[in-house]
Amino acid sequence: MADGNEIQVRLVTPDHILVDQTATAVELPSVSGYMEVLPGHAPLLAELGSGEVRLHGGQAGEQRFHVSWGFVEVLPERVTILADSALKPEEIDTEVARQELDEGHKQWNEAGDSEDKYADANELIADAESKLASAGSKG
Repeated sequence: MADGNEIQVRLVTPDHILVDQTATAVELPSVSGYMEVLPGHAPLLAELGSGEVRLHGGQAGEQRFHVSWGFVEVLPERVTILADSALKPEEIDTEVARQELDEGHKQWNEAGDSEDKYADANELIADAESKLASAGSKG
């Protein structure tokens, strides 16, 4: 249970719960940019983007996960991150991420007049770039 200086953090994917621990701060990517959540944060529901979740202090210590899409619910004493996928930086297959990046650029170049195709290509490119950035900062 979190005390007044900590917040309970739960990181969940469709497959399993990766984290259910306390932290003193959580950084996470929303679709509108990164945010930091501290104990006592105002309630918030946001769409999760692609990028790194960083946990600081508490039981969690210093942990990082690359997450892709989903939602985050913030309450004063708890953060619940529901991600489509989540990987530790060392679990990222950089060759697959490079292939996804190439495919995203290919889709973007072939999108023509379709806004939906451009949006899908940009989402694929953003996810691949953030995976490569996470994998590149493993140390």
